Amino acid sequence: MAFTERSAQTRAAILAAAQGRFAAEGYERATIRAIAADAGIDPSMVIRYFGSKAELYAAASAIDLAVPDLPPDEAAYRYARSFLDRWEAGENAAEAVLLRTAPTHPDSAQRVQQIFDAQIVPALRGAFPDDPDIELRAALVLSQTLGVAYVRYLLGIEPLGSMDPAVIAAAVGRAIQSHLTEPLEPGD
Repeated sequence: MAFTERSAQTRAAILAAAQGRFAAEGYERATIRAIAADAGIDPSMVIRYFGSKAELYAAASAIDLAVPDLPPDEAAYRYARSFLDRWEAGENAAEAVLLRTAPTHPDSAQRVQQIFDAQIVPALRGAFPDDPDIELRAALVLSQTLGVAYVRYLLGIEPLGSMDPAVIAAAVGRAIQSHLTEPLEPGD
């Protein structure tokens, strides 16, 4: 479907409303009617632009993490900083939707897995091409960033909720560095 400027604005309003509803209510409880009301349009327009609730959800949770180049000596800090910068700038609506719905919606959890497989693992493999454990290490890296996302941004738990982002980036960067470079086996 080719979009005029007006239809592009309507589509953007629907997506913004959907991201808000899915993030606040989850996939199951968010309704097309409520999303349409939030966007100030008729519910039939949501279906016209997106086809179904599932397709709208897919569009609302589409994520490009834009993982930067990760030179091995700076990979941990750059990854942590890139992650925090997106959340601090509010460029995380799709991530918020996905992370709020993943615990109760299997398709969302699968989407997190797909993003991990397609964006995070390749970025870290590029930085550490000879590491046979890079997928395991990448999973530990993901645990660090998801933990910060939930505790700071989604739940607002203090003191992390109001901590200086530079302090968080440095601390998370150090944790990620250990995940990327320290032995994985106990006693190694």
